[in-house]
Amino acid sequence: MGSGRTVRVGIDVGGTFTDLAARESWSGIVHATKLPSTPREPQRAVVDALAALLARYDEPPAIEFLAHATTIATNALLGQLGLELPRIALVTTHGFRDVIEIGRQNRSEIYDLLVERPRPLVAREDRLTVRERMDYRGNVLHPLDDASVAEICDAIGRRDVAAVAISLLHAYANDAHERRIADALARRFPDLPVTRSSAIDPEYREYERTSTAVVNAALAPIVERYLERLIGELRRRGVSTALYVMRSDGGLAAANEILTAPASIVESGPASGAIAAAALGRRIGAERLLSFDMGGTTAKAGAIVDGIAQIVSEFEAAGRTHSGRALKGSGYPVRFPFVDLAEVSAGGGTIAWIDDAGSLRVGPLSAGADPGPACYGRSYRATVTDANVVLGRLNRRRLLGGAFSIDAARARDAVAALAQRLNASVEATAAGIVTLVDDAMAKVLRIVTIERGLDPREFTLVAFGGGGPLHACALADDLGIARIVVPAHPGLFSARGLLDAPLHVTATRAVMQTADEFESAGLTEWFAQREAAARDGLVAQGAQASTIVFRREYEARYRGQSFELTIPHAAGAGLERRFHEAHRARYGYCADGEIVEIVNARSTGTGRVASSVTSRAPDARTNAAASNSPGGTRNVWIDGAFVQLSVWQRDALAPDCRLEGPAIVEAYDSTTYLAPGWSLLVDGDLLVLAARQRRA
Repeated sequence: MGSGRTVRVGIDVGGTFTDLAARESWSGIVHATKLPSTPREPQRAVVDALAALLARYDEPPAIEFLAHATTIATNALLGQLGLELPRIALVTTHGFRDVIEIGRQNRSEIYDLLVERPRPLVAREDRLTVRERMDYRGNVLHPLDDASVAEICDAIGRRDVAAVAISLLHAYANDAHERRIADALARRFPDLPVTRSSAIDPEYREYERTSTAVVNAALAPIVERYLERLIGELRRRGVSTALYVMRSDGGLAAANEILTAPASIVESGPASGAIAAAALGRRIGAERLLSFDMGGTTAKAGAIVDGIAQIVSEFEAAGRTHSGRALKGSGYPVRFPFVDLAEVSAGGGTIAWIDDAGSLRVGPLSAGADPGPACYGRSYRATVTDANVVLGRLNRRRLLGGAFSIDAARARDAVAALAQRLNASVEATAAGIVTLVDDAMAKVLRIVTIERGLDPREFTLVAFGGGGPLHACALADDLGIARIVVPAHPGLFSARGLLDAPLHVTATRAVMQTADEFESAGLTEWFAQREAAARDGLVAQGAQASTIVFRREYEARYRGQSFELTIPHAAGAGLERRFHEAHRARYGYCADGEIVEIVNARSTGTGRVASSVTSRAPDARTNAAASNSPGGTRNVWIDGAFVQLSVWQRDALAPDCRLEGPAIVEAYDSTTYLAPGWSLLVDGDLLVLAARQRRA
């Protein structure tokens, strides 16, 4: 590898496909590669994708930056074969061994008398206790009993455990006892991974803090083994650059940092799409965007406000959702910053069916990649993809640039089986399937906007994933959104997000004071200390010192409330007043006379890894074949009749080309449907869709 040429590489490993995006330093061009994932050996797909990239060149360039998003943590918690969770132990205060099983007593399905809670990740016999006690201020009520520490060390020695979690009562206020236990375990078992709750989640609420520590401990051996294998494979292939991994909060961290907090990558993959949308917004000067990612199984939506992807502080890993909302009590609480995404079972492979009342339904079951939609030739069950084939919105003969054959007759037969039961035409049934899935996806866009106190009409919709551009116009019409942006390589957009993602370091401190008691001077000192340490940590991971910035936030509530709102720090601005304003925006009212409590303070540092790419110019290439002539026509079902539409090839569209809907634009990894009432402008590597008149 030579010539001084380098590439930045992002690789997103999903359950079905592994996507790679690579930006050349000398041209700014982004190359995209999609390969099948290898679930039992996920690292193999990563190195295969890199090999496919480097095979493009006679003289392969050096890899200057390598970022990676993975679903390995989520898959392990969901019980994927080959990723079985290991046996772990929990050390806690005497009398609190069952806190992870008692939980919050909330039911994921309130009217189901037989509903089952998630299986505890630590068997009861592996929950060990020590004699000690702190109060909520961190004062020692009962000193840590050294004899009980020796007893738990002996007990762990008799068990074949792969990791240990320590979560003592009120350790967020004083971690001295947790540190002493961790030191004792390190002396006795130097190779045993140990998670301290006070290090991974220094916040109050015993159940959530203990659950976070337990999830982190359970994932530690799996993530460590995976990263060691991946790095080993990369080194054997001659790739010596540092490996960065996407965290759930949309920031990267060096692989060795991830080993200390594997729970931070539970939502690694989905986060990168929202970060890519935020980066695209900065490029086009748009501060309010909605990221909409429709894949084969699910659709996900997130909001970017003032250029920043919205963040929540808690997530239920391996939990279930209903209409885009997480079902509380169905998963394992993990307290870590997560990109705020709403998700629904609505993708290209989502199966349509008839319920007992004779009504058409779509989802939540998916055909996945195997057997896939009926048009793939291995199933007779109609899916959203089959409906789009019947309606003519998808190519009826082949996809992926001609590499993937489509059986349109089989798709029609699958939809016809439903139509017969509904006593409706095949086309009307297919249109009904699309309408139902559009309604489901519109709900998740409303969840991240209207339910958060945001007006979707003020946002630009960024549509990506294999199916996002196909359904974007319908969703924008539903929500009154006037502009849609379809990025280059939308089917691999999450991988592209890794190329521009910053490094993140987060520090949290429990405050637990009323606004009147709040001592800003003391907290200012804490912020300064944390940020100095974070700056050193970011530089050590490869961040350029000149790019490092910090964001300060507080979590506040009215006294007596169970959950908090995040309030950004603003110098000279009253925190209490800003909380009232945020509460009114979210819930429609505020209580001016109520006491406001500051629960936590959080500092997030970001920095960017140096790049030799001198230009952020779009990766649209000079194309001698570019023209303003369509590549053909196709009959597409619109408003109850087939209409002959022009079909354009995206790579052949001339710069600044303008199209009026309805029309179809095909690309290697996605199809864009330009609906009636919409126009399209080719702007560099982007397709910008605009409603000819704003929807109300």
